[in-house]
Amino acid sequence: MGSGSRPGTPGGTKAEATITKISSPSQLSIGCKAFFEKDGEIRQAEVLSIRDKAMRQNIQRTADDAPLDNSESKLEYEFYVHYVEFNKRLDEWVPDSRTRLDKPVTFPKKKNKAAHGGGQQTARDKKRKTNTGGSVATGTAPQTPEPVRHDDAVYTAPREVFSKEKEIEKLRTSGSMTQSTSEVARMKNLNLMEMGQFQIEPWYFSPYPIEYAYTPVLYICEFCLCYYANKTQYTRHRTKCTLQHPPGNEIYRKDDLSFFEIDGRRQRTYCRNLCLLSKCFLDHKTLFYDVDPFLFYILTQRDERGCHIIGYFSKEKESAENYNLACILTLPQYQRMGFGRVLMQFSYELSKAEGKVGSPEKPLSDLGLLSYRTFWSEMLVDLLVGYDGEISIDDLSQLTCFTVQDIMHALFSLDAIRYYHGQHCIVLSERVMEAHERFAKKKLRKVDSSCLKWTPKVFTQAELRYLQ
Repeated sequence: MGSGSRPGTPGGTKAEATITKISSPSQLSIGCKAFFEKDGEIRQAEVLSIRDKAMRQNIQRTADDAPLDNSESKLEYEFYVHYVEFNKRLDEWVPDSRTRLDKPVTFPKKKNKAAHGGGQQTARDKKRKTNTGGSVATGTAPQTPEPVRHDDAVYTAPREVFSKEKEIEKLRTSGSMTQSTSEVARMKNLNLMEMGQFQIEPWYFSPYPIEYAYTPVLYICEFCLCYYANKTQYTRHRTKCTLQHPPGNEIYRKDDLSFFEIDGRRQRTYCRNLCLLSKCFLDHKTLFYDVDPFLFYILTQRDERGCHIIGYFSKEKESAENYNLACILTLPQYQRMGFGRVLMQFSYELSKAEGKVGSPEKPLSDLGLLSYRTFWSEMLVDLLVGYDGEISIDDLSQLTCFTVQDIMHALFSLDAIRYYHGQHCIVLSERVMEAHERFAKKKLRKVDSSCLKWTPKVFTQAELRYLQ
């Protein structure tokens, strides 16, 4: 967008951020950047919201608001902050006692006051149209709301209206969770979740109903994934809940691990609850409640009480791009135990059973790309080390069910593609072989294809009518 000034702004002067010191936390406003104590360190953070600590009511304040008057009553405030240069999952409510008043505060840019008597307008402003199609004359107030100016740094655009039809279309073309920037920017609405024997702190916002959000603890049944805001209600539900495993068909079992296949159309409530739960730990995706086009594969761990959910991945029933995975998640209490690798490997075992190559839904997130690149590289090196004879990229694709593009991406990341005697060949360096030897010594969980009891599903036109 080109540069320009808003109507009524003298000379189009650009607002500058203000850096100053404050004497009280009540002088902080939304959008300012102050310093707070965090884990024994002093970190700069941006204030996203302010609320009264006692009443737990949000106080929506801007940089233009006057400081709060708390001279008569000793009010205490909490600030919802995002730590600069840290992941969004660390955002939290902090008390005003953790504010460092000895550090400078950066306040956001302020709007310039409109000039009285009508200031000069640029040629671009004169040519701007109102919603009725008429031009804005100099010194004349427009009859309709002013159009949004995206090139004005201090002008906030109104929130985009959420369209159910558009989100359903995005869902059908891009996965079980669709992009929605207006939802991504929202603050966390859950403080703590209790699921079985674990208490989990959510990382991101999840659109649970308002009566369940902003409670001290949200109780979730680990078998049916129903949620409750009250401990008594949750205890009563546990006495009546008869589920001891996800409501689907068990298609894999080895040792204490099992996979269950669930049709999103037949078990809508469970799959919607699963999406709500997973959104607590996925930042750049926003769920929508249309789960009919997807199959969900739930990884569980068995004990005497039942099958406890570890993680899952979803898969489109009909994918034009041959995606074998739409969304994947390992719950935080089971992370760094190798279960993410099990989920990825299982998705390719299903592709082998279907007799076609597959790939995760693109584009991948940064962490998703790193995980898949590591998985592809380890599987390819393990296959190449034990293979005797010549092998082509197409042969690797048929043996692993990886796409040619994914194989080339992994080999280039290993720097294994070399040009020799007029042709390209695969060369594994000493560094790669050393990494493979370390990998071979690890006791990793692996999927045993002989334990998979599954036949690819064939859906009728009536069952796929939601795709029309």
